Parts: sequence; C-alpha cells; structure tokens
Amino acid sequence: MKILKQFIHYYKPYRFLFFTDMICAVLVSLVDLSFPQILNYLSKNLFSQDKVIILKAIGYVGLALLVLYILKYCCQYFITSWGHIMGARMEADMRKDLFNHFQRLSFSYYDQNNTGEMMSRLVNDLFDISELAHHGPENLFISALKILGSFILLLMLNVKMTFILFLVTLIMVAFSIQRNLKMKAVFMDNRVKIAKVNSSLQDSLAGIRVVKSFANEEVERIKFEKSNQEFLLSKSKSYRMMGGYHAWNSFFSGLLYIVVIVSGGYFIAKGSLRVAELAIYILYINIYVAPLEVLINFTEQFQKGFAGFKRFLDILETAPDIVDKPGAIPLENVRGEIEYKNVSFRYNNDYNVLNHVSIRIGSGKNIALVGPSGGGKTTLCSLLPRFYDVTEGSITIDGKDVRDLTLESLRNAIGIVQQDVYMFSGTIKDNIAYGKSGATNEEIMEAARNANIHDFVMSLEQGYDTFVGERGIRLSGGQKQRLSIARVFLKNPPILILDEATSALDNESERYIQQSLEKLSRNRTTIVIAHRLSTIKNADEIIVITDEGIQERGSHRELIARNGIYAHYYNMQFEGLDS
Repeated sequence: MKILKQFIHYYKPYRFLFFTDMICAVLVSLVDLSFPQILNYLSKNLFSQDKVIILKAIGYVGLALLVLYILKYCCQYFITSWGHIMGARMEADMRKDLFNHFQRLSFSYYDQNNTGEMMSRLVNDLFDISELAHHGPENLFISALKILGSFILLLMLNVKMTFILFLVTLIMVAFSIQRNLKMKAVFMDNRVKIAKVNSSLQDSLAGIRVVKSFANEEVERIKFEKSNQEFLLSKSKSYRMMGGYHAWNSFFSGLLYIVVIVSGGYFIAKGSLRVAELAIYILYINIYVAPLEVLINFTEQFQKGFAGFKRFLDILETAPDIVDKPGAIPLENVRGEIEYKNVSFRYNNDYNVLNHVSIRIGSGKNIALVGPSGGGKTTLCSLLPRFYDVTEGSITIDGKDVRDLTLESLRNAIGIVQQDVYMFSGTIKDNIAYGKSGATNEEIMEAARNANIHDFVMSLEQGYDTFVGERGIRLSGGQKQRLSIARVFLKNPPILILDEATSALDNESERYIQQSLEKLSRNRTTIVIAHRLSTIKNADEIIVITDEGIQERGSHRELIARNGIYAHYYNMQFEGLDS
C-alpha cells in the first residue's frame, strides 16, 4: 500500500487528464457492451418486421451506430495520445525527482555505487514505469467494467450457463495469481541484470583510451559478454515463464468457449435456451474474454513497472549522509580562519584514516600538506567542505563549526583545484562560467586572463565558443588545468584548496600554472597538497602527514634544517640541490 500511495502521488498534477482518460475508457467500454444488446434488440423487434419497415428504419439505425463509433474513435484517440502523454509527463517528473535526489546524495553513496547502474534506473526503469502509469489504471478500469458489464448481461441471458462460466474464470484467476508471484522475482532480477550491463558498458566506454593503450579490448569484451549473458539468461527465464503463463491462459480462454458451446447445446436441447440467444451469448463471451486477455498481457507490464518503481523508490528513500542541520546558518563575511580540532575520520566503519589531527590555519595563510600517498591529505581537505563528516572532533571556519553552516554557503566559500580536472561537454566559455552562475563575458575573459589561458583561447578559430569534447579530450592537461583555475578565479572564494594541481604536468605547463596559482592564492586562506616540493617552498607552514598522523611542521628552511622526513623527500627529488 505504501508503494501504491507513492505511485498515485505522481498522478496528482494530471488529475484532469487522468479522469478524462477514465471517462473516455468508460465510453469505449459502453459502446463495446452496447453492440450485442443493440443486435439483440434489432433481431427481436425490427428484423422480425416486414420488408418496408426494415428498409425504412435501417438507415437511421446505421446513422445512430455511426455516431456511436465516431464517439468511440474520439475517445480512443484521447486514450492513446493524451494517455501516453500523461505517462510521459509522469516519467519526466520521476526522472527530475531522481536526478535531483542524485544531486543531494553524499560522496559516500557514489563511493559505493556504479554510474552505469544509476543511469539504468534513470532511463530503463523509468520507461517501464511510464508505460505502467498510462496503461495500468486504464487497462484495469476498462477490463473491470467490461468483465462486470458482460457478466451481468450474460446472467440476464442464462443464469446457469453463466455460473459455469464463472467457475472456470475463478480457476483462471487463481492460476494467474500463483504465476504472478513467481514472475515478480524474475522481473526484479531482469532490472538488476540490465543495470549490470549498463555498468559494464559505461566503465568500458569511459575508459576506452586506457583499454586501447593496454590492448585490452578482448578483456573488456569478455567482461561485457559475462554481464550480457547473465541478462540474457534472466530474460530467457522470464520469457519461459511468460510463455507458460500465456499458453495456459490461452487454454483457459478456449475452455470458456468449450463450456459455452457444450452447456449451450445442453440447454438448447432442454428447451431453456434459443439458438439466437446462444449467438448473442457468444458475442458477449468475446467481450468477456477480451479484457481477461488484456489483464493477462498486462501482467508482464505490471511486473516490469512495479520492479522499476521499487528500484526507483530504493534510491529516493536513501537519505543523504550530509545535510543541513535544523537551524543551520549561512557562512558570511568569511575571514578564512580554519581550525581542525582533534579530528578523526574513517570510511564506512573501516580503520581510521585520520587520528586526532589538530591544525590551526590563520586568515590568508598558505599551508602545505605533504607526505606519502594514503596518509590522509586529500581526506583532510575533503572534510572542510563537508564532502564527508568527521568521525570525531570538529572543524571550524571563523570559529563556526562547519556542521552548523548551510552546505551551499560553506561550499561557495571554498574553491578547489584538483589534479584530475573534469571538463563538462560544451564550450570553453561554458566550462569557465561553471564557476559563477550568470557570469558576464567580461568576467569570464578576466578570469581566463588571470589563469594565463586567455591568449590561447583567442588563438582558437571559435575562441570561447570552442567545444572541448567529452571530458575535455580536445585540450591538453595543462590547458584543462588552467581552465579549472579560471573557474575558481571566477568563483572568487576566500578559501582555496589546491589538491596536487601541478603534479601531472610538464615543466612548461607547470610554470604557467604555478604563476596562476600564486596569483589565485593571494589574499586567500590556502591549503596546498603537493608532491612536487618545489611548488611549496614559500608556504607559511608545511605539515608532513603520514598514516601515523602529523610528523613534522614548520617552514621549508626549518624542516630542511631538521633533516627529517621532509628533508628526506626533498633530497630525493632534488638530489640535495638548493637547500
């Protein structure tokens, strides 16, 4: 019932369309039910008259039937067109809700779930739900009306024969319910398996350059074939079940006709039924059986839609880990004083990545984090904008706990430049403008100048309207990095995080970008994660972090003089030169 209530919720904005669709369904059913009755009436009252009366009346009868079927045509058109449009609009609403919820979910959700599976829920599942949203109520309503209406009319023709028919129908319904329960699990398995196919496809295509560089096309083919075959086996199982289901129900439909003919012959022989009445009875049997077959065929659609909607709700009911607490306040007039107080953190109840770390960063200061991979440097930075929440301790900005601040204001106050730059599909202008919604062309160009990328952009044939390709494939690593810096210049945040922003670049690109970063860091509180120690020599403080916590801290000269871990790393990179 809970799932049904949530499904009905999506009909509310389209109540007019829904009820009009149902009214049209009633009219279509009434037209179909009325035809045998009209034929019965005409055979008893008109066709038994003389030739002159029949010829005089038949034109009016034909005209009345034509009007009736024009009405049916209009109603059928509305059901087929606007009924589907209603379903498509509901699908769009569900897709919007699902996408918006994806945007709200925390990093921890994306750490554990595959993009391909999420796309499957956004596309495949919702299409099946849309079909169910349109055809479900309509098929159930029309079928129920026709079955009930034809059953009452059959009772009026012959009570005994109709009760025999009813007994066969009960057996048919009991069989359908039993088979449906088995098919429910199979169709849910179909949804899971097609999601794995999408996951495998997305992984392979997103990493196609890595695949080709290792000549691993065959490896990817085998991986995809495995998930594809699993889906095929699941689909084959569902079709075998559907085959048996439809075949048995077809047998039961035939059994209904056998019961009518045998019992009809018996009652004609007994004199309680006329041949003409049997003919009318068989016409109603067609109307009685057709909706039964519709319901039987609808079963597959219902199971697919139900499985898809359940998976849809599974995501909507997943609560984000990171949300604004009640009474959260906006971060305003940011000075940029940051303090990590006895901070510990672990992922998913695993071992602690950080243990009781305490760091104080003054307003406008430049702090560098160095140390081996896995020491928790990136994690430490990810805790500041609340991509994750601390397990113990607290983090404050200007004395305010980040958990007491609104997420939007907190993240607007922090700019991040990463090593792995993501470029959205679109133009250079679009990608820079991502840093500030509604930015003017002048602001975008100024940000590009500050990032030392304006001259390069202007040298391109289409300038700022040049398309960067998927994930910025048409640009070099240094060019993408400078565009990401331009984004942050445009955002103009008081706090800056530089996460190994130059570690993957050649010397010339690094020189350009280092100049941009120095300009970007000016008058901002900056946290730098660096493996190239030459880029942090001028930092106000360098903090050495290992998996055992903070090991050293001080200026470049102080740490070199101490001849500890930092000096060891520095000498490894520069062979003892320039101490």
